[in-house]
Amino acid sequence: MLRHILAVAATLLISEEASAQAFPSRPLTIIVGVAPGGTLDTLARLVAASLTTDFKQPVIVENVVGAGGLIGFQRLLKADPNGYTLMFSNPSMVLIPLLYPKAGIDAVSDVEHVGQVATVPMVLAVSNSSGITSLPSMLARMRDGSLKPDLGSGGPGTTSHLAEALFLLLAKGAGQLVQYRGSGPAITDLMAGTIDGIIDQTVTLMQLHQGQRIKAIALAAPRRIPQMPDVPTFAEGGLPAFDFTIWNGVFAPKGTPKAVMAALSEALSRVIDRPEFKARLEQMAAQAPAPSERGSDALRQIVQTDQKRLAGIAQSTGLQAR
Repeated sequence: MLRHILAVAATLLISEEASAQAFPSRPLTIIVGVAPGGTLDTLARLVAASLTTDFKQPVIVENVVGAGGLIGFQRLLKADPNGYTLMFSNPSMVLIPLLYPKAGIDAVSDVEHVGQVATVPMVLAVSNSSGITSLPSMLARMRDGSLKPDLGSGGPGTTSHLAEALFLLLAKGAGQLVQYRGSGPAITDLMAGTIDGIIDQTVTLMQLHQGQRIKAIALAAPRRIPQMPDVPTFAEGGLPAFDFTIWNGVFAPKGTPKAVMAALSEALSRVIDRPEFKARLEQMAAQAPAPSERGSDALRQIVQTDQKRLAGIAQSTGLQAR
């Protein structure tokens, strides 16, 4: 009996190793839970293009939109755990279960964590037609009741949704959270003046600010950045408690073989180390993770930490899905 068990175990090990050696032998899909045009989509496509070169297999980005990323999350959970279906996400992965508790999903125990790709600071930007010129003046007007800004977000459960709810709480003023099916459509309305402002990542807002199509008035970072030297930090603008830097990472279905997970993590690390990839991140004011911040264990720890942090923020802001 023992000999039979050992034989089966050896067969499974050999099968897993063979699978990893052949991986990938066909195209891969990366799920993005929001509409095209936002930060998640932009970074996911950058990673997909680099992995395509590394794997010598097509890596396709598929936008699975709905419920602030919940539909995409559920799609990942239903996928075969073979490494060919992945998901690119950020703290919204943690926020979704808080907004949709009946879904019964968990961002730590229900998925495999491949690795972190980049961290990106968030920016408060306003429409050129909003009449808002700076964060201090915006806060003053919100507190005296003369301004109740419409703030657009990528939808319930997205980082912009959480950031804007926290902003209204800290600002001690009223405003309306306007939810879209992705930050891309929200930013389009921001440029058109349909909404007053948005809090999103530098990836999507920096070039629009530089081109004067919108006006960035506050940066969620310890200090100003070279790419946007004219934009003060939230601390400079009188709101030091607003601290929001967004991690972005890759996830796989629960049960993906360890050897395949290792192949994915190693490929992701090679991508991050490429000078052209780092240069592209720098253009977007994003930062690649240090070697100690990469891999499955590091991303799992980040997600576990954010579970506690974001649960507290969601509770204090009264954040709900709509």
